[in-house]
Amino acid sequence: MNTRLTRTLGALTAVLAVLFGLAFLGTAATHMLDDGAVCVETDFWHNARLASDRTPGGPGVTATSSTTRLCQEDPSAAQRAADLGGELPWLLFAAVALFLFSRMMKAVVEQGPFTRAVARRLSVLGWFVTAGTPLAGLVVGWSQSWLAGSMDPVVGSGPEVVGAQEFILAGLAAVVMGKIMTEGVRMREDLEGTI
Repeated sequence: MNTRLTRTLGALTAVLAVLFGLAFLGTAATHMLDDGAVCVETDFWHNARLASDRTPGGPGVTATSSTTRLCQEDPSAAQRAADLGGELPWLLFAAVALFLFSRMMKAVVEQGPFTRAVARRLSVLGWFVTAGTPLAGLVVGWSQSWLAGSMDPVVGSGPEVVGAQEFILAGLAAVVMGKIMTEGVRMREDLEGTI
């Protein structure tokens, strides 16, 4: 096993975790202190026909909209918080996932790859990614939905999950690999005990 590569990867992920954590804190602080408009995009009116006098092109051309951008010039504190809910969950999710990965890499460097500590940290990382991905997507989706509904009640609001949910599969794979590694470590310890 190449320990230099493992150390470098562990250090790089630790630095990235700190950077994402700082981005989380910086984004939260600047958005709450900002007095500008908050905007959100909604696809509530997707496939809505545009007015005939606003249709681009010549006669016989029809146009439909796909997304609409709504902006509130003087947002309330709740609207500003909902705007933050559209960005912060993914930053926090990335910071924690990278931190957990760097802790796992540290255990690999210190104890080797096939130990109980590495298997346990891999399982923790897997469970975090498996549960955190849909949770972050739900917070982001619901925040954006509520923000759009607060600007135009016709849109309404409700639970939505947005973002790449494919990470759930990676998280489940990490959980399974952690369980396999735990069983492998137990079998190796049993074998060493009988010899």
